[in-house]
Amino acid sequence: MSVYISNSPEETMELGRKLAEKLVGNEVIAYFGGLGMGKTTLTRGIVGGLGGDDVVSSPTFAIVNEYRAKYNVYHFDMYRISGWDDLYSTGFFDYLDTGVIIIEWSENIENALPENVIKIEIEKGNGDTERVFRIEGAEV
Repeated sequence: MSVYISNSPEETMELGRKLAEKLVGNEVIAYFGGLGMGKTTLTRGIVGGLGGDDVVSSPTFAIVNEYRAKYNVYHFDMYRISGWDDLYSTGFFDYLDTGVIIIEWSENIENALPENVIKIEIEKGNGDTERVFRIEGAEV
């Protein structure tokens, strides 16, 4: 597990860009962390690092947002998912191995995550803008 400290949204986006350089196009990236921890900001960095120029926003109401870049990126929000039926209704399993899947609120579907998932735990650090990123399954 690697630990990274970000002191600003710009540093969080840079971490995402660096992670994007390591991707081969079929990864599942699972975020763990509360509201306001920088999950969508990290996703902006990943999509930008893959050459995408879409406006990245939280998929809270859409469940999944799709972005075109070097690889297709599927950005899921599992906040309202509370069981297997809910998960199946998102089409999540149909997206596996079709691009990079990024999942916010992975805590809600942890038992459904593939074995080779990249786990990113995000928590508040010292001060309002510092975030601590613990990444397992990928080196940045």
